[in-house]
Amino acid sequence: MEGELLSALCTPALVVDVDKVKRNAQRMIERCQELGVQLRPHMKTHKTIECADIMTGGSRRSIVVSTLAEACFYADHGFDDILYAYSVPFDKVERCAALSERLDLFQVLLDHPDALEQLKKRPLRDGRQWHVWLKLDCGNGRAGVLHSDPEAVRLAQAITEAEGVQLTGVYAHCGNTYNCKGVEQIQAVAQETTSLTLQFMEKLKAIGITCKSSIGSTPSCSHPVKDMAQLSEVHPGNYVFYDVQQSLIGSCSLEDVAVRVLTRVIGHCPHRNQLLIDCGWTGIRLLSMTQEHGRVEPISGPLDYSKYPLGSLLTLIPYHSCATAMMHPVYHVHSEGRLLGKWTPTRGW
Repeated sequence: MEGELLSALCTPALVVDVDKVKRNAQRMIERCQELGVQLRPHMKTHKTIECADIMTGGSRRSIVVSTLAEACFYADHGFDDILYAYSVPFDKVERCAALSERLDLFQVLLDHPDALEQLKKRPLRDGRQWHVWLKLDCGNGRAGVLHSDPEAVRLAQAITEAEGVQLTGVYAHCGNTYNCKGVEQIQAVAQETTSLTLQFMEKLKAIGITCKSSIGSTPSCSHPVKDMAQLSEVHPGNYVFYDVQQSLIGSCSLEDVAVRVLTRVIGHCPHRNQLLIDCGWTGIRLLSMTQEHGRVEPISGPLDYSKYPLGSLLTLIPYHSCATAMMHPVYHVHSEGRLLGKWTPTRGW
């Protein structure tokens, strides 16, 4: 189908504007270069080799993944310096060990002493060390040991003192930027997360511990604050696609969103002033969804059904591109509306 118009696709279909992907990626690369920090892009939004190459500038180095399936997928395709940024699952320690012994640099993340004990029970072969990042909660309220808890410093010290284990860095996710509206609020959260992380690094320095520091989220890295230049790395991911949610937060404009879901009108429902479309649970923001259907209605006034005959093609902007992409086994890549090929993401945990 290469060279054909998007209308040649069967629906529902996820389409990716490769020109916008490249532009979004390049802007982030330049932003990080200006700050003087290492960009470690997160792969969880797209989970493809092609997009990873664009995000890393072809280096195939310094990436973040959210699943071991992603880690193995990228390792199999020549990527290295991979950070598995998910609190070490005890049932997957052996798989983590295999990657640690196979790659030049495979890194894990933990936020509890019990996880450290699991790593100590599985020493790596050939004198290799576990490379560990400490997950810090700086207000996001998800995973991580609380930045102000004395246990955080004690855990960092325990990692440093453990045989066969190295404290590589401190990792904080400022996902609370997703509650923001506008650049001012985004930067306030970014500043708070950065400041708390840097303060924690000073606590470590005071007891003789030095390591890397990293924070990340697409909103904070789309509008970075100056103090982020004092960090070692940042780890945004969604920015390569963006979505409606990011536009509402203030990370981007709708023009920056690189993905769309194509769907066709399959029903007219004038008694409800609605259209029925062939797009169900794909993460888009519709009036309502079931497994294989979606209901669309106008913002105001009655629908003019003559504009939407059965079979009409609609283009929908995903509300959250990570969730939408997850529902599609293949992405149809295009430039200026002409199909170029397909990207196939990895799946599983």
